[in-house]
Amino acid sequence: MHNVLNSQQIQSFITNGFVRIDNVFSTDLAREARSILWKDIPADPNDRSTWTQPVVWLGMYTQEPFIKAANTAILHQAFDQLVGKGKWLPCMSMGAFPIRFPSEVDSGDTGWHVDASFPGDDPHDFFSARVNVYSKGRGLLMLFLFSDVSERDAPTRILKGSHSDVARLLEPEGEKGFSFMELAGKLSELPAREEALAIGKAGTVYLCHPFLVHAAQRHCGLVPKFMAQPPLLLKSDFSISSTGTCSPVEEAIRIALGRRYI
Repeated sequence: MHNVLNSQQIQSFITNGFVRIDNVFSTDLAREARSILWKDIPADPNDRSTWTQPVVWLGMYTQEPFIKAANTAILHQAFDQLVGKGKWLPCMSMGAFPIRFPSEVDSGDTGWHVDASFPGDDPHDFFSARVNVYSKGRGLLMLFLFSDVSERDAPTRILKGSHSDVARLLEPEGEKGFSFMELAGKLSELPAREEALAIGKAGTVYLCHPFLVHAAQRHCGLVPKFMAQPPLLLKSDFSISSTGTCSPVEEAIRIALGRRYI
């Protein structure tokens, strides 16, 4: 199979921290997935008066539509290109799903953050989960659009190039890194970055560097937004040493730390 991502897209990923791939999975598959999700939402899809919460969080799903969406040939090839062949694990569950509804109410979860990648002292406490400069455990942050998302439909906000700033912030902390909350509290110290929005039709996927700073926002549109944000888990650890060939994820970290290989 030919490469899904061309050299310009790979370089954009290294520089900006993400790449958008359209038509990864079909609109029919997205519709099947939404039908399953609606069964777990305390609201009626045909009655707006029941859409009383700004966001409903759902967990991980293993039904066929989700597994098919996560394991297309396009994605597998892109994983090989960005993370490295043989370094990642197939995604066999899809989530978490923050289902966002049109609302005037603040959902309380729209702060800038970086997703953590390995357990902290309490494996059941999301906020104590950690991230280190080696991105232990996580190959990519992924945003799967299961509904059409326009500028008004609470698209995820992305700070272009922020993954480089986060790598430099993490380096002094070594293997231990920071907890989710510790790192979130330091992001205001980072340089200002241009903001991008994760918009697209259902079936669009954003593959993001694991250190990319991102945030949710209030939904100002008309219909609920369905998006999943599963991690791409690693089979083998990344290397950020200054020698040897490396994947684009590793190269972005090396460049940020001034260790570009020759």
